[in-house]
Amino acid sequence: MNKKLVSWILSLIILATLAAPVLAQEESSTPFVFGSSNFSQKFSPFFYQSAFDGDIVDLVAPELLKNDRLGAVVFNGIDGETIPYNGKDYTYYGIADFTVNYDEASDKTTYTAKLREDIVFSDGELLTADDLIFSYYVYLDPAYDGSTTLRTYDIVGLKDYLTQTTSDVYAKYETIANDIKAAGIDHAWSESDAWTKEQQDAYWQLEKENWLAEVQKIVDYVYTNYPGYAEDTLGLTADEIGADEGLKVAFGMAMWGFGEAADGVFTTASGKTFELATAKPTIEDYYEETYLAYEGDADAFFSVEAADSGAKSITAAAKDTFISTEAANEPELAAGIPNISGIKKLDDYTVEVVTNGYEAPAIYQIFGVRAAPLHYYGDGNYDYENNNFGHPYGDLSGVKAKTTEPLGMGPYKFVKYENRVVYLEANPNYFLGEPKTKYVQFKESNDAEFVAGIATGTIDSANVNGSKSNFNDIASYNDNGEITGNVISTYLVDNRGYGYIGLNASTILVGEDPASAESKDLRKAIGTVLAVYRDVAYDSYYGEAASVIQYPISNTSWAAPQPTDPGYKNAFSTDVDGNPIYTDQMGSDERYEAAIAAAKGFLVAAGYTFDEATGLLTAAPEGAKLSYEVLIPGEGTGNHPSFQVLTDASNALATIGFELKINDLTDTSLLWEILDSGKQELWCAAWQSTVDPDMYQIYHSSSITGRGGAESNRYFVDDPELDQLIIDARQSDDQAYRKEIYKAALDIIVDWAVEVPAYQRQNSVVFSTERVDNATVTQDITTFYDWDYDIQNLQMIAQ
Repeated sequence: MNKKLVSWILSLIILATLAAPVLAQEESSTPFVFGSSNFSQKFSPFFYQSAFDGDIVDLVAPELLKNDRLGAVVFNGIDGETIPYNGKDYTYYGIADFTVNYDEASDKTTYTAKLREDIVFSDGELLTADDLIFSYYVYLDPAYDGSTTLRTYDIVGLKDYLTQTTSDVYAKYETIANDIKAAGIDHAWSESDAWTKEQQDAYWQLEKENWLAEVQKIVDYVYTNYPGYAEDTLGLTADEIGADEGLKVAFGMAMWGFGEAADGVFTTASGKTFELATAKPTIEDYYEETYLAYEGDADAFFSVEAADSGAKSITAAAKDTFISTEAANEPELAAGIPNISGIKKLDDYTVEVVTNGYEAPAIYQIFGVRAAPLHYYGDGNYDYENNNFGHPYGDLSGVKAKTTEPLGMGPYKFVKYENRVVYLEANPNYFLGEPKTKYVQFKESNDAEFVAGIATGTIDSANVNGSKSNFNDIASYNDNGEITGNVISTYLVDNRGYGYIGLNASTILVGEDPASAESKDLRKAIGTVLAVYRDVAYDSYYGEAASVIQYPISNTSWAAPQPTDPGYKNAFSTDVDGNPIYTDQMGSDERYEAAIAAAKGFLVAAGYTFDEATGLLTAAPEGAKLSYEVLIPGEGTGNHPSFQVLTDASNALATIGFELKINDLTDTSLLWEILDSGKQELWCAAWQSTVDPDMYQIYHSSSITGRGGAESNRYFVDDPELDQLIIDARQSDDQAYRKEIYKAALDIIVDWAVEVPAYQRQNSVVFSTERVDNATVTQDITTFYDWDYDIQNLQMIAQ
């Protein structure tokens, strides 16, 4: 044979060999099915909130930052870092290299991300610095209302960009707006005022416009969510109401308690009447009714009536517009603030973020973002050099439009959500290699059905609650009677989060001040009775798979107080005078009696009246009640670790005339909808803690619903001292000092009585031994390194 021909053939063979992916075995077409709780269908890398939606986002659009099995940042992801764990070396690869440099002279920290140059999204488009820049500008847009707290870090130029003013100009017009507001709408302007009459008129017009807009939101919300009440409310069909804007207003007013209809006549709360056949109320009429009811107090109206309390309040929205409008008249700000000066693209694959000062948790937020594809989420007008960042300033509607259909560069690409199942398909462009299992499905189910589902083949894996009953069920399917055997394999690891029972300070209070001693005493009364029933309930539910915790922080955190620490004490264990409620010699029944006696003391101090003859409460103080509701996602069957706690506490409180109503939700997603509204009283849930124990997202006042922050301070804790401690802890890298500061912060949270710490459990992720090759499951799963972090290696067993 001709030598040249032989050489040519060999070359082709070599090239083909180099191009072919190396697979451990032939790709399986059998789907891997994971059991999940209900999705909210917020699969956006920017706007997801629930952990279950987050599971999908993690596989489709993972974070920029990679961490090892102990939670440490992998700084050299491009070439990889080999780090030992449990006697074995693991090499971690990421999509970027990171550097962090603090300059003491300038008091600035520079964070630099260098992207790999071969990362492509699942649609084949290359990931570049522009995608990361675009993503930063989404997270940092004034309209952003997702859960990320990146905006809370002092990125150079961020405040100026958000307000479109310099700090000096902003302060100038903020003072004017506050002074106009304080003077009141009836203030007669005079030349001695520090503002013009035009400014005064402009501010109050803005407040009215935003109030009107809020009323319109209520009308739209009612029509969208309550069409089934149309007949009972107005005697008309939903279609008839929908065809007439005036009827929609009347419907909204009636459902919100600002009017009622009878015999074709609609009567407002103030007594105005409308013959609906010939006349109907307008949005202006609705506004006037609410204005009268709340005596012109926009903040009071918004806090009670808002259809979406997560939105910016009326006053805040009016003030922001006033400041930006007035500031635009300043000569130096005529062109606005075009960009965030502390965020720069250094080259096509390198981005720099500069902050003022140093804050220890900042690295997890600055590098913990998700670099989303500009070409998919953007508006097509991106031009870095000319300060166009892929979406209109203050308008993220285009980005939100893609919320239900995510795109990213993760191991899997999103196909669809249909019939309560999320369908994913392997991403052939994944930088660690195309996943061995081509199809993955996340199937909605109930926790009570997971174990049987794995045993019978309905699902292949799930995060199963580590309860006694679940472990007993797992063991019953395995021939060896253990939780890992021939049918089901179980992997246990301490959960990074913790369970809790929350109390909303804005709805459980005396008078109008959530921070008053009386309001705290009311919440302490409830918390004391809930806390005393924790041990028996959680031991009954979890056994050795969980333990009761005494502070609102995960025990996996280095910042968690320990029993040997000075000042440590059990949750809700002192009475209204600060004395211990319990002694070591008390039996269970004695502890229960002591708890209810302490609760009575707190309630009396809060202003409740108590009849010693009957042993019952007779009246609540102004602003408080004799009955409160607690929400628990127990699937309507009580299937929740805190259900027994609530039941026992409810029965105990009933003996003194105090009602704790248990609302067992059949759909978990309903809990988050209610929490988003800010109207909840008590609720049961769990936090997934961050690697660094930063408390900003959960407890800082700027994260209170409606203040434009992370919208995750569900407790409505508003305490300046707590805010300062949280900031102080951020600004040090001395772990001992930070732990001391966090203990002081936890003591304040405990005093507010907004959270009953419940349990620290073990995570239990279970797989079918028969259908999943468990040798390919992520090894050495830890608190900081989950089962799906190496999902590209997961393989099914051929059936």
